[in-house]
Amino acid sequence: MITALYLAHLNPVTNAHVEIISDLVKEADVVKVMPVVFKNGEKEINSKSFPFNFASRKKMLRSVFGDSIKITEDYAFFAPFKKYIPPLLAPKSWELRKQILRNVEGEFFSYTGDKAEGVMLKIYRLKPRVGERRALSAASVKEKLYAAAQGNETSWKEDVPESIAKVIEEEWDTVKKFANAEDLTTRVAGMKFPKEGWSKN
Repeated sequence: MITALYLAHLNPVTNAHVEIISDLVKEADVVKVMPVVFKNGEKEINSKSFPFNFASRKKMLRSVFGDSIKITEDYAFFAPFKKYIPPLLAPKSWELRKQILRNVEGEFFSYTGDKAEGVMLKIYRLKPRVGERRALSAASVKEKLYAAAQGNETSWKEDVPESIAKVIEEEWDTVKKFANAEDLTTRVAGMKFPKEGWSKN
């Protein structure tokens, strides 16, 4: 039994993500996909960088893969987020590793397209396989979505599967909400965190 672990923002799920997950399905017996989640108590924190909540991203993934993959909230950070920093030294960061490996049996490996992330995954003993970085980024798709919400013509629908485009259209109020909003995130140790919940106990 080999499990592939895929930790990613998936905000939104793009053609590139679908290619990666499709490849993992061919390689592993179980594919555990974990869209990153930021929580303050029971409340999920979303922002301009992370507009779609876990339920929406799960719906996007299900629209393409059905039940052929496992989708979990095990890649979840809980406020105050500063307790995860510095990586490796912070006990909270090792708790996160335990969450990621929850219900994983037998052999496993994690996938990333980022070499620096691969180094971190290796230090956390998550057995990374570093693939080629895809040209299409979720950040560029988000920018197109926000431009479209502001009335501009964009090609965002070319960057996502048709079934995911339908989910995004159902969630268009979310896109409009964040299109003109300030990006309330902060970058620490190479990772983005919501400002809300950063230091709140």
